[in-house]
Amino acid sequence: MAEQLISTAVHHTLPDSYVRSEADRPRLDEVVPDADIPVVDLANPDRAAVVAQIGAACSSHGFFQVLNHGLPLEVMLAAMAVAHDFFRLSPEEKAKLYSDDPAKKMRLSTSFNVRKETVHNWRDYLRLHCHPLEQFVPEWPANPPPFRMS
Repeated sequence: MAEQLISTAVHHTLPDSYVRSEADRPRLDEVVPDADIPVVDLANPDRAAVVAQIGAACSSHGFFQVLNHGLPLEVMLAAMAVAHDFFRLSPEEKAKLYSDDPAKKMRLSTSFNVRKETVHNWRDYLRLHCHPLEQFVPEWPANPPPFRMS
């Protein structure tokens, strides 16, 4: 099933399993081109307000942007580089990590539930559990080598 990975397969045409019917597509009146993305500033000393902002953002949008998280730019760039290298691994290497089992705590997949969905999402993702870190890091991919480095 690893051939379903978008980052591995060669596609000359859009696979049928990624085409949404007209009924599944968002209506134009539902699309908001300039929607404001919620922003949560972790430097705000009012922790209750921060928690409320996160809750509201998750309820209204399902995501948010974080400011003043304290991660140095070098750490973010290193994480992006490792992610880039991971998704550029050979198909054989990625196939070792592929699973269509939504219950697995560590898996590489392409959609939420490939077994049940009739239309898949056009993306690949790596699901990693992280807490407690010492419990889950041994299950993380060994390639590329910097992946498990602290």
